[in-house]
Amino acid sequence: ATFDYTMGDQEEARTKISRATAAAPDSFAAWHASSEIHLNLKDFDEALRAAEKAHALDSEDVFINTTLSRIWVQKGNKEQAEKFGAQAKMLGWKDQLKTPQGEDDGIN
Repeated sequence: ATFDYTMGDQEEARTKISRATAAAPDSFAAWHASSEIHLNLKDFDEALRAAEKAHALDSEDVFINTTLSRIWVQKGNKEQAEKFGAQAKMLGWKDQLKTPQGEDDGIN
């Protein structure tokens, strides 16, 4: 679905991500991908619905908190945007504390 979206086939992306979330309703990755696809398509209500499902599955994920912040910015709710933005920052700091500077975390 994300490949289809990247290649410009928005309808195929919507179809595939809908099938993915239906087939695997407990998949954090599927719901997060759905939220990003719908956010980029400016379907903010569907993006929020998908992001909230992903957040319910893993509220400690930095990226879903960032996505929720971006969605709330687009929906015009500054308070909610700031709440999730702050949560993302705190989770990022928490992750930095787990991997002291100079140690390889396998990502950076």
